[in-house]
Amino acid sequence: MTRGTEGHARGARRGLRRHAVVLALATALALVVGGAVAGSADAASVCAGRPKKTVKFATGELRVYKSRAYACVTAVAAKPGKRRPMSVTIQPRGGLPVTDSGRFTQLAGPVTVHALNRCVRVSGKVDGKGARTGWILC
Repeated sequence: MTRGTEGHARGARRGLRRHAVVLALATALALVVGGAVAGSADAASVCAGRPKKTVKFATGELRVYKSRAYACVTAVAAKPGKRRPMSVTIQPRGGLPVTDSGRFTQLAGPVTVHALNRCVRVSGKVDGKGARTGWILC
């Protein structure tokens, strides 16, 4: 290496180390701040997009979210705890339904479908009781 190139490489490595330290500090700060929020009831959703509709039923609720091109739904238990049968389904108009079902403690889903300029209908159950919508988000 020539003298000028060696100095440039050393400077580049130093700059990368600084960048790594700043990134590590920013990540740590985000975890500290985010950690306090993550346990709260206002924690971020598992679905992308904005909340558009909530359908409550005896044992839980359906939460429907919409971004520009996608719709997403989760079925959330009113009292999380023991494993119980849960399911959630979303169907875009003109498309096939997509389902997530099983034995869960807190929520079924998220289930996402492409819904750009399309209505969707959703349904869900928690422990045998549930709800369904007609065509929504039109």
